[in-house]
Parts: sequence; structure tokens; C-alpha cells
Amino acid sequence: MSEMVFNDPWWLIILKVLAIFVLLVLLTLFTIWWERRVVGRMQNRIGPNRVGPFGLLQSLMDGLKLALKEEIIPKTAHRAVYWIAPVISASMAFLAFAVIPFGPMVSIFGVETPLQLTDFPVSVLYVLAIASIGIYGIVLAGWSSGSTYPLLGGLRSSAQMISYELAMSMSFVAVFLYAGSMSTSAIVAAQEPIWYAVILLPSFLIYVTAMVGETNRAPFDLPEAEGELVGGFHTEYSSLKFALFFLAEYINMVTVSALATTLFLGGWRAPWPISLWESANTGWWPLLWWLIKVQLFIFVFIWLRGTLPRLRYDQFMRFGWKVLIPASLVWIVVVAAARVVRNEYSASTQELLLVGAGALVVIVVGSWVVQIRSDRKEKREIERAEAEMRKPFDPYEGGYPVPPLPGQEFTYSSRRSAAGAVVAGTVTSEAPQDAQTSQEGTDA
Repeated sequence: MSEMVFNDPWWLIILKVLAIFVLLVLLTLFTIWWERRVVGRMQNRIGPNRVGPFGLLQSLMDGLKLALKEEIIPKTAHRAVYWIAPVISASMAFLAFAVIPFGPMVSIFGVETPLQLTDFPVSVLYVLAIASIGIYGIVLAGWSSGSTYPLLGGLRSSAQMISYELAMSMSFVAVFLYAGSMSTSAIVAAQEPIWYAVILLPSFLIYVTAMVGETNRAPFDLPEAEGELVGGFHTEYSSLKFALFFLAEYINMVTVSALATTLFLGGWRAPWPISLWESANTGWWPLLWWLIKVQLFIFVFIWLRGTLPRLRYDQFMRFGWKVLIPASLVWIVVVAAARVVRNEYSASTQELLLVGAGALVVIVVGSWVVQIRSDRKEKREIERAEAEMRKPFDPYEGGYPVPPLPGQEFTYSSRRSAAGAVVAGTVTSEAPQDAQTSQEGTDA
């Protein structure tokens, strides 16, 4: 399976760069409008409908207004890092698209060229590296603002994105094993008979989950949780710099959607039954199929935002480290074993699918049993804690007064009544002793 050869002249390279830049900006403007309309529909609202036809120009006007607003820079901010952080986030979001294939070979002003800026043997690793550099923009933004809440948001984001990048990276291993390459164009070509979303379904589900956490989108938007961090890492940003963070977030949505399309949904290849048409995968038509697939993923992002509440941070991190990463490791072992069986013993695809389905059932049942045991253990701990709460509470048990915890029973008594009780107890206990002493004197 050969990779595409790129021998483009300099003017065509510049033209492709400008085309990708314009496409990403237009997709960002459309995604913002579409998100507001879809969420408005879910919440029985109208959404933007005044500026331009169907409100399509509302995002453009909002962007212009945001760029022209007054800029406020905190006095405690580190100016150089404060300025460079949003530039890092936005530029890395654009650079990741350099290796995404949009279509097959086409003719542009008489030059035969693939609809892709460039490609090399480790293109997918390049995308992961660029995404990792984009984390620095968020972390530096939180640190350079000179404020507590942005710093906490930056730390949360670094932990979150690194954790979910591990699961995302491991979901690609099965794709590499089946395609035999890390080149994006070669992976698209390897999916001609069947998409990897079908034969590598667990990898696809793990990636779809991890990409939501990687882009800091709801319900995983913990770095910018308004209820506890005000606005997260970009609390102290305004005007054009805030717009760059906003732009980076939406371009990252398009990037992870395009990567999912490339690795699992056949890239620019037409879906069935459109693929039965002979010209479906030739010319400029594949660009349309690519756009439709990407928009389907973006719709999933919007759907999740309008449906699910935000998770707690500990729940979110526990899910990434204790569910996604172990599931990825187990699935990699299953896929590697299946490839060895197929190569060594010439097993058919149907037999491998049956073995994979059986392994998947075992994994699901095992995870279910582990989850049930964990729930039972948690329930016992809760019952034990509730039993401790029901015990009589003594505020002076440790030698000094402490307030009761929620659920503990405590009878309040004033200092005067407590002092009176102490005096009364002393008199009562000493009275029989005095009577006994006087009786012994009389006997003497």
C-alpha cells in the first residue's frame, strides 16, 4: 500500500495552506452558529436568526465585536507569556490539519495533486505531538494570569488532556496494526473494503470518548467550570486573546473529528450505498463526503453539550485512568493476538470477528462484575459511615470541644447548665462521704 507522492510547486503549496486556513475559519463560524441553533432547538428556543440568512452571519459579527472590545490585562500578569499563550493554542490547532487528507488526486490549474497538504510515514504521531504542544498554551495561560482560579484551571487542563491523550493514543495502536502504516493517506486507502469503525469498534468508542475529554468540551469541560473556577484558565483574558482561545477550541473540535473520520470512517471515501456509484470517490465529490462525516461528529459534540451535565473532577479522572486506559490495553492485546493468528494460521475474517466478539463479551462482562463489586463495596462503606454517624456524639471526647459532622446527633446545653450539673454532681457525690465520716466520729 503506497503513500501519495507530493511534488507540488511552491504556489500550489501556498494555495493549499490558504484554502485550509479559510476552510477552518468557515467551519468554526458555521459550528458556532449550528451549536447555538441545535441547543436552542433542544431547549425550545429560537437561537440566532437575525443577522444574515437564517442568522448565519451572527458568529462573524460576534467575532468582530469580541476582537474590538476593550482589552484588560491584570497587573500581576507575566506580559510575555500572557500574550504568547493564546497564540500557541490557536496556531497548534491550525498546524494539526497539515496531514489530514480531504480527497484523492485532483487537477488544480492543470497540476495533478492530492487533496492534502502533506503526508509522511508518521503523520498520526505528528498530530498527537501538535496536540500535546497545544496543552502548553492552556497551562501557560493559567500560570501567566497571576490569579488563583486560572492557575487551577490550567493545572486541571494539563492533567485532563494528558490523561485522555494516553487513551486516545492507545486507541490508534489497533489501527496501526491493521493498516500497517501511520500515514493518514495509507490508513484511508486500507479502509476501502470495510471501515475500521466496524472491525475495531472498541478502539472507535474509546477514541470518541477520549476526544471529548481532549477538547475540554461538555460534559468534560472541567478546566473552565464556572461554578468553581469562575471561567477557568481564560478568566483573565478578554478581547482578541479570548477570541483566539475560543477559535482554538472549535478548531480542535474539527481536528479530532477529522482525525476520527480519517482513522475510523474511511476518510474521504463515500459511504455505502453512495460508494456503488463509480464516480463517488473521484474528483471533488470526496470532499463533500468528508465534510458530512466531520459534521456528524461535531453534531455529537453539540448533542452531548445540550444533554449531559458536567461530571465531578474525581469522577472524570477515575473514568480516564481506571476504565479507558485499561480497556485500551486489553483491546490492544486482543487485536495483536488476532493479527498473529491470522498471519500464522491463515484464519478467515469471519473467524476473527467471532473471536473478537467473544473477547468483547468477556471484557464487558468482566467490567460489569468489577463494577458491581465496586458498587457493593462503596455501599458497605456508606452504610458503615452512616452507622458511625448515628452513634451518640460527645464533643469533649478528645479533650477539647469539636463541632458535630453532618448527620451526627448532638444535644446542646448552655455553659451555665453544664457548670450547674458539674457542681450538683460534686455535692451529691461528696454528701454520703461526709455522712459516713460523722458516723465514724460518733462511734468513736
